[in-house]
Amino acid sequence: MSVKSFAAQIFARVVHAQTQKWAQNPEATQKRIFEQLIEQARQTVFGQDHHFEQIKTYDDFAQKVPVRDYEALRFYIDQTVSGKENITWPGKPLYYAKTSGTTSGAKYIPISKESMPHHIQAARNAILAYVYQTGKADFVDGKMIFLQGSPTLEDKNGVQLGRLSGIVAHYVPKYLQKNRLPSWETNCIEDWETKVDAIVDETIHEDMTVISGIPSWVQMYFERLQQKAQKPVGDIFKNFNLFIYGGVNYEPYRAKFEKLIGRKVDSIELFPASEGFFAYQDSQTEPGMLLLLNSGIFYEFIKTDEFFTENPKRYTIGQVELGVNYALIISTNAGLWAYNIGDTVMFVCKKPYRLVVTGRIKHFISAFGEHVIGKEVETALQQATQGTDIRITEFTVAPQISPESGLPYHEWLIEFESIPSNLDQLAEQLDVFMRKQNVYYDDLIAGKVLRPLVITPVMQNGFQQYMKSVGKLGGQNKIPRLSNDRIIADALIKLNADA
Repeated sequence: MSVKSFAAQIFARVVHAQTQKWAQNPEATQKRIFEQLIEQARQTVFGQDHHFEQIKTYDDFAQKVPVRDYEALRFYIDQTVSGKENITWPGKPLYYAKTSGTTSGAKYIPISKESMPHHIQAARNAILAYVYQTGKADFVDGKMIFLQGSPTLEDKNGVQLGRLSGIVAHYVPKYLQKNRLPSWETNCIEDWETKVDAIVDETIHEDMTVISGIPSWVQMYFERLQQKAQKPVGDIFKNFNLFIYGGVNYEPYRAKFEKLIGRKVDSIELFPASEGFFAYQDSQTEPGMLLLLNSGIFYEFIKTDEFFTENPKRYTIGQVELGVNYALIISTNAGLWAYNIGDTVMFVCKKPYRLVVTGRIKHFISAFGEHVIGKEVETALQQATQGTDIRITEFTVAPQISPESGLPYHEWLIEFESIPSNLDQLAEQLDVFMRKQNVYYDDLIAGKVLRPLVITPVMQNGFQQYMKSVGKLGGQNKIPRLSNDRIIADALIKLNADA
């Protein structure tokens, strides 16, 4: 055992003990965070507008501060971006994380000097939790890679602006810098396909032990590696045994990854966003990710089936229930207040509080009142392909409201590694598992309002071509699992037709 791996095991024990202190006192921890946030922002423009001086309890806060999304909070954020100070948080932000909005265009999410350390610590602690639980630490002696956006930052009225993953690249600890790939020059390449090829060239002869990134883009990296070396990734990197991912559910990709790698590897799931680092997988045996209650974020939750009603009830951590789908609402030490980040979650454990990400509040299909969510389609696909040799590259689902003939249906656009010989049988199995999960969908099929789902195969690399056509190839961009319209579906079908 090296000095570095021995030190990692000691550090892992220290961090585990620290984590247990707040994880075992969730409500007291959140109350302390809440009180700190209100006190620190009392004299800001937002704090004065919302009478923070009168807020003594959470109920006071819920009455005075409505739930908002980016567009609704934009009045304040735009003032901050223009260079004004003390708008939603004391002083100026340290950075702006630039993200792509669906209705707002580019979004500028503030990151403060108080919030930035939590982004770094959470990623570190996720790895240390793995070390503590498994005892495995030898990977720290090998090379590590995180497929990320460019670390090049630009100035925005005196504040540096960039993609979150690029900002985080500036905070790699010194003890990891010699282990980290790719090079700074390669990381700065903007064109994703050129960048992946450069990363392949830099890493193919290295001792890679940890690889991380969004599964869809790591898959592209693995495919290019395999094409170049003409052997599985696990043979190229014999000591590669840990995959760290976030952004999307890994399960739909797991079978394809195991084939590309040639064996199983351990994995750690993360739940980071520009707005904050919310959770990470702290156990290799228990489901879900540990909600980070001690990271400068106060959490609220709204049941998704009540979210679009007038004045839905807001719940705090001590009030949530297992197995209920919630919209995640946050107030942060970067100046976001009762902010709807758009993600939906479900708690699978309360001692400690662990959750799974179930989708996006705006990514669903409810053309007929069925309200199908991301977790349901991902679970159905996993169940329908379990025990088969079917490998899924990517997929999305959309409603077909006005078919040329017959009843409406849900259309599953799937890119297979190799198209199965019996698509009809797969579609039947998918439909069975969907009906078991969603009673509204089941009622619509039984009542002959909808006919069973239809699978449309997408050509090889079709999803990559689509993402390239809309300027979202690579980086942190992801294909929505569900759309309540046919914009993506029709674009993919057109690509098929033009091929």
